[in-house]
Amino acid sequence: MARQLYTARLNQKLLLSDPAQCYHLEFQVEELERFDFTPGQFVSCVAEDKNGKMQTRAYSIASAPRANAFDLCVNRVEGGFFSNLLCDLEPGQTVQFHGPHGLFTLRQPLTDSILIATGTGIAPMRGFVQWLFPEDGEDRSQGRPVWLVYGTRYPTELYYQKYFEKIAAERSNFHYFCTLSRPKDDWQGLRGYVQEHVARIVMDRAGTVHSGPVVSTAEPAGFDIHAYICGLNEMVSANRDKLTGLGWHKKQIIFERYD
Repeated sequence: MARQLYTARLNQKLLLSDPAQCYHLEFQVEELERFDFTPGQFVSCVAEDKNGKMQTRAYSIASAPRANAFDLCVNRVEGGFFSNLLCDLEPGQTVQFHGPHGLFTLRQPLTDSILIATGTGIAPMRGFVQWLFPEDGEDRSQGRPVWLVYGTRYPTELYYQKYFEKIAAERSNFHYFCTLSRPKDDWQGLRGYVQEHVARIVMDRAGTVHSGPVVSTAEPAGFDIHAYICGLNEMVSANRDKLTGLGWHKKQIIFERYD
């Protein structure tokens, strides 16, 4: 059965990083009054390439639901058909898509949560944070602590940094950590890979001592904490290994890879 296709019209386009050629794209679905989805899901964009072949590419939604709109966060990829098509769109132009799809969503009932991302893997995390801490609406976090650990190579790749810093300043239970793997000497923030800082959060929460032996921090049945990981396979695997090595159950770890 053919999937229902919709038309997304680009309303706004913002350059997030010139060196990385990363764009924030805001779309409106022309056929619908409401485009309902669960934060963390993705849409599949569809277009015909120069050889007449239909191409499909999945992109995580970088926003929480709002009327008939959704946002994407897209990096230009050298030689990439769909990344170039989307990055070259101008306001008023359209692209077809189907969806929403995917199970990378916050588990219910809501638990303490560690959000872990690199690169454009930050897209679904922005959707989670917008939904949990709406700027105009009731806080849905239930007071649960939420940590966002975001890793990139360079500071120019810290997408949506001002937004996350603003939420962290306003909400005492939201904690934002960004770390660089290739920092220059003048970088004053965290350094290293995300899994190192995730382990520190887990051990602090469990009351363990960093310099001592690793203590199992497995949760009982009916977990009260989950990790949500989005990024390249190597990063996802490193964090899964780190968490299971700390005694976590695999069902506590929800992930989405985009390579």
